[in-house]
Amino acid sequence: MSKKSLHLITFLGASLLAAATQAAEQRTPLVPLPSIYDFTNGNGWGIGLGLGVEYETAYEGSDEFGVELDPAGGVQWRSGDNVFFWAGEAIGWRTLVNDAWLFQSTLGYEEAREEGDSDDGRLDGLGESSSGGLLVLEVRRALGDDWRYFLDGRVSTGSVGTLGIFGVGTCLACQADGTGWEVGAVATFHNGERANRDFGVTPRQAITSGLAATDVDSGFRSIGINVNYRRYLNEHWQLFGEALFERFGSDVTDSPIARGNYEAEIGVGFIYAF
Repeated sequence: MSKKSLHLITFLGASLLAAATQAAEQRTPLVPLPSIYDFTNGNGWGIGLGLGVEYETAYEGSDEFGVELDPAGGVQWRSGDNVFFWAGEAIGWRTLVNDAWLFQSTLGYEEAREEGDSDDGRLDGLGESSSGGLLVLEVRRALGDDWRYFLDGRVSTGSVGTLGIFGVGTCLACQADGTGWEVGAVATFHNGERANRDFGVTPRQAITSGLAATDVDSGFRSIGINVNYRRYLNEHWQLFGEALFERFGSDVTDSPIARGNYEAEIGVGFIYAF
């Protein structure tokens, strides 16, 4: 090989490395966690559009599964350690404090469960459950400088009742650009309003559905594990995946609505970040 060819290969290799390094440097997410999307590259506006496909239970407590297409991505605006976002039916704000505390507040909407959600007619006679707005407050605390381990707490409350979720997570092979694997274990609690919205059967519903009247107490709801994955295919395209398994407590599984003792879903999709 000639010295001229060798110099050309060296130059091209250095150029590609510099370009890759520059692209990596532009990706500065608020926190290096795959579950927290940041399309802004550090500041200003960011837009991500994509599509995901999920295989999941038809409704909470169902033993029926189905495939569903869901939009992915959102619109964000970032200023320093603050991100304002709009994604689907939710708008919110998240902020990073002292590089160790992540606070997030979200206003969203939860849709009702309908009788038609069960293809086998398991919900016939129950009517439509309540739907309404939600306020979600979440805090994460890093257990280390690189967010390798963290604690997670979340409260969701509104006209459909209240859920409390508390857990611990770890980031596996995660990079500073927010890619890698994230695994978390959580325990979930609900108040009486939310418990009966999802699993209760009123005396009137018992007459129309043939199911036994059921009143579900507040307290422990489930324990579960969730997995998130994200990878950059190039400067704009992102591949993401997520999976969830939730095992219900005995108070929930005693409900005739809970045909199974767990809820599960797995999904994968792509996002194009502008």
